[in-house]
Amino acid sequence: MRAFGSSKDDPGKGSAGTDTGPESSPGTDPGPAGDARRPAGKGKPTPKRRDQERARGLRTGPVTAPVTRKEAKERRKAAEASMTKDERKAARAEQRTAREERRQLMMAGDDRYVLSRDRGEVRRFARDWVDTHRRLINFFMPLALFVIIFQLIPNPELMFYSQNLFLILIVVVVVDGILLGRKVNSVVRERFPDTEDTGFGMGWYAVMRATQPRMLRTPRPRVRPGDSI
Repeated sequence: MRAFGSSKDDPGKGSAGTDTGPESSPGTDPGPAGDARRPAGKGKPTPKRRDQERARGLRTGPVTAPVTRKEAKERRKAAEASMTKDERKAARAEQRTAREERRQLMMAGDDRYVLSRDRGEVRRFARDWVDTHRRLINFFMPLALFVIIFQLIPNPELMFYSQNLFLILIVVVVVDGILLGRKVNSVVRERFPDTEDTGFGMGWYAVMRATQPRMLRTPRPRVRPGDSI
C-alpha cells in the first residue's frame, strides 16, 4: 500500500530520476579547475615570517624571561643550534650592538636603562649637584690607593706615616660626608618640596657618588664643576 502519493505511483517518472544533470553547452565556461592553460597554484597560502622562524627555532612564541644567567645561556645555545654560521654571526653582532646601545643610554642617564637607585628627576638633580661641586671627599679613592701602595713598601717609617695618613683620611671622609649628605638633602628639599626621597638614603647616595672619580661615575656627569643647575 502506497501512502501520500509516492513517486513510484507514476511509472513515467522513473527515467527522469536517473538523470545526472544538465549537459554542458558549448559556450559554458568550465571554470578554473577545467582550464588546462591556467597554471596550478601551490594549493596553500604562503606561511608568515614568524611561523617560518618558529619552525626553524628562531622564534618560540611568548615565553617567560630566564630566571638565572645559566638558564639564559642555555636558551641562547639552543637557539643558535638551529642557525647557520652566517646567521649566528649576524645574531651575535646584533646582540653586541644592542648591548652597546643600552650601555650608552644607561651612561647618559636614561631612566629606562639605569639602575633603580638612579631613576627619577630628584636623583638626577642630586647627581648634578654633586658633579658641580668640589669637596675633600672627592680625593678619597686616589689617596687611599697611595696609602695601599705605601703599605706594600717594606719601610717601617713609611708604613707608620701611611697608617697615620689613612686614619686622618678616614676622619676627613666621615666629617665631609656628613656635611655633604646634609647639604644635598637641604637643596633637594628646596628644589622638590613634595618629594619623599630624602634623609639617609639621599645623603648616602650623594656620598657614594662623590667618592668616585668623575671618569668612573655612572651615569656619567652631565655638568662640569662650577656650572649652575
